[in-house]
Amino acid sequence: MTEDAPDPDDLRERLAALTERLDAAELEEEYIEIDEELSAIETTLDELEEALDDDEEDEALDELTAELADLESTLEEERGPYAEDIIEMLESVSATVIDEDWTENGQTAVLEAVGAFAETEIDAFDGVDQPDDLEGAGDVIDTVSESLAGADLHPDEDAEAIATALEAAQSLSDAVDAAETWSDLTVREKLEARGFYDILQHRKDYPPEWSALKAHEQEGNVEMILLAHELLDSAFMKEHCIEALKRLGPSEALEPMMQLAQRRRPEAIDVLGRIGDDEPVEMLIGFVEEGPNRPLELVLLQTLGRIGSEEATQTVANRLLADDPLVRSVAARSLGMIGDTRAIDPLSNALAEDDADNVRGSAAWALNEIGTEDALEAIVEQGSDDRAYLVEAQVTRARATLGTSEEAA
Repeated sequence: MTEDAPDPDDLRERLAALTERLDAAELEEEYIEIDEELSAIETTLDELEEALDDDEEDEALDELTAELADLESTLEEERGPYAEDIIEMLESVSATVIDEDWTENGQTAVLEAVGAFAETEIDAFDGVDQPDDLEGAGDVIDTVSESLAGADLHPDEDAEAIATALEAAQSLSDAVDAAETWSDLTVREKLEARGFYDILQHRKDYPPEWSALKAHEQEGNVEMILLAHELLDSAFMKEHCIEALKRLGPSEALEPMMQLAQRRRPEAIDVLGRIGDDEPVEMLIGFVEEGPNRPLELVLLQTLGRIGSEEATQTVANRLLADDPLVRSVAARSLGMIGDTRAIDPLSNALAEDDADNVRGSAAWALNEIGTEDALEAIVEQGSDDRAYLVEAQVTRARATLGTSEEAA
């Protein structure tokens, strides 16, 4: 240690004196002076550390550093409370009130707690109204925070007002923390609270959720079906929820099914096809173009066909060249459901050249679905010599349609 290094004994005496001063301190000015002295001692300790030789171990430095940390912690505990601490607490409570997903009971408890808080008799709280809803509750808390900030309460002169405000804010915070949220409930309690079981006069099937689901499907209660799908963990029930949505094809399920579809969930993609809205087409096209995933690709192609958007024509037509004959067959049928006349040439080529009977049959079916004269003539021209039954049946169908058209003409 260098000769001009700080004296550890002197530092020890300064810390002991500050401990006595802190025990006796009551006013903010005293705490400020103690804080400043602690900062000065911290600087001196840094100087002491720099004065130590590289290989010198000085236990006194560690002891002094620990004493300083204890004093700083004690000072932090004894100072205040301050209006700033209350404002910080209220800002946190306000965010919770607005952002949390409350149950009906929880919302009632929150509004009661904020109402009681608004009645606290402090000058800074004057003019605060009782809240009617959660947004109003948040406004009440924010108004009180702003009033406290503007009141410039002094920790000594306004100690009583600050203590009252702190007690009220702490009571509010505790009440909000204790209020019931949806995450506090079990799955069955959440379903009960949302009225999922109200539709049942008796629960004849097990589990009772199945009885309720079937009743909600009969009534077309899509919101309840989506709720059950979201909350229930049972694979059995989730599957039945999806089947109900497939049968209903409701527009209300579009957004939640799109969210699931973004995770490449085939069942959700299938439901999107039954809904038939164009909105997910771009997303589904992107999934097809990502690369081979046979089970997913088959659902995607079927879904694009059901939706029927011509935006998908080229992407689906490209899959007529896939290695997998089932993919080619489903792609052909999808083009038939879309009905875009731009698909006539690639479908005609598939009918003329594909080695798989099911692909040629699907291509002929698709051309019949498109139904223009060019499409029908392509079936007759390319499929007349085909001996596969699937193709023969479509050639007969095309000839009949053409004959009917000629007779009508």
